[in-house]
Amino acid sequence: HGPRSITRNVLQDKNGNVWFASWEGIVRYDGKFFTNFTLKEGLRHFHVFSAFEDKTGNLWFGTIGGGVYRYDGSTFTLFTTTDGLADDMVLCIMEDMLGNIWFGAGDGASRYNGRTFTNFTTQDGLIGNSINSIIQDQNGLIWIGSQTGLCRYDGNVFTPFTNEKDLPFYNVRSMIEDKTGNIWIGSEAGLCRYNPSASPKTSEKPLTNFTTNFTGFVFEDKAGILWLSESENSSKQMVLTKYDGKSFTKIKHDNQIFGITEDSSGNIWFGT
Repeated sequence: HGPRSITRNVLQDKNGNVWFASWEGIVRYDGKFFTNFTLKEGLRHFHVFSAFEDKTGNLWFGTIGGGVYRYDGSTFTLFTTTDGLADDMVLCIMEDMLGNIWFGAGDGASRYNGRTFTNFTTQDGLIGNSINSIIQDQNGLIWIGSQTGLCRYDGNVFTPFTNEKDLPFYNVRSMIEDKTGNIWIGSEAGLCRYNPSASPKTSEKPLTNFTTNFTGFVFEDKAGILWLSESENSSKQMVLTKYDGKSFTKIKHDNQIFGITEDSSGNIWFGT
């Protein structure tokens, strides 16, 4: 059976399998059957929070307190603080243009070059150590969102990125770069879009706020539609929202929505 409890993230690998990062461990759906790899392979039974497939086809699964697993299709390898990881709570995973794997952890960010880990904390210029989201934009800048703010890393220096009032983006939970190069930021203050090509000559604003309710997850599908998981009217009720570039459509939902992805057939999957 599929996960019956919290499912934080969903991804489809290059072979078409759908993987779930769940509170019951690592679960795979091959279109017919569900396999709980945590139980089958005898892995450490920690809550699994993040999931990612790198360019070479390795799958990475971050856990809450148990480190991160790498799966090469046959073997699981565990990395923890003993191996140099910043923290054993791994909340997000990203691969940069050079093939380094980045981990957003509970106590800093880690960059793994295939051999060693390099860790970054507030002492190195991060805005906060509890990292929820990491992306790299088309210009090579790495965006790191934390509980206490957002910054950009150019390979040498971390630079704080603030809102239109020059205040930190508090509790940044999710970020994406869309097909046109805009950066979408989901945080405690809602959904914000950063347009790096905005110019005063055309009266364009770099930053545009679209919502004011807490935005926990942002995903863009193949058609360019944004799917959002957000609170409603500052309540604990979470709403699934769809944005087509012109208007927002709210879809009521009783559960919190954590992870969103699109499979090769165009189906949208939601972890709740």
